[in-house]
Amino acid sequence: MRRAVEKMKANNKRSTFVLQLTAMVDMFTIIIVFLLKSYSTSAVNITPQKGLSLPESVSIVHPVEGIKMVVSLEGIFVEDKKVVTLIDGKIDFTETEAQDRDFIKKLFKELDSHAQKSMDIQKENKEFQFEGKIVMQADKKLNYKLLKKVMYTSSLAGYADLKMATLSLE
Repeated sequence: MRRAVEKMKANNKRSTFVLQLTAMVDMFTIIIVFLLKSYSTSAVNITPQKGLSLPESVSIVHPVEGIKMVVSLEGIFVEDKKVVTLIDGKIDFTETEAQDRDFIKKLFKELDSHAQKSMDIQKENKEFQFEGKIVMQADKKLNYKLLKKVMYTSSLAGYADLKMATLSLE
């Protein structure tokens, strides 16, 4: 390589520029590694339901994969299926257990069926692990008592790891 450069200099006395590829390849490698490390994508897609106003937060945690649950003023949805009907964000007392007013019967039944499916898959596929994760979208106008009932019922169905979807303030 050096002989070729010296030969080029001898042939062209006015040329003073010599291209050094090694430094440029190193520079591009560093740039590519930096861009790959700083670029993050998430396979989880969370789209708010129409008419749902999510609470705002400054906390930044990447979304996790789990059962999607929406608690709006009209009802409780599990994986886009309406499970419990709410009237202006309030649950009818017939939807709860008589001995335990925090227990929502239909929600438990739906979440329990999802947990049972996951357990059956886990028996067949050893690589799959049931982790009991829920990603919950809840309207910010809802009463905390209702959300507490939803979280209580979810934990009894095996979904104790609950993540709340919020809007980022940044």
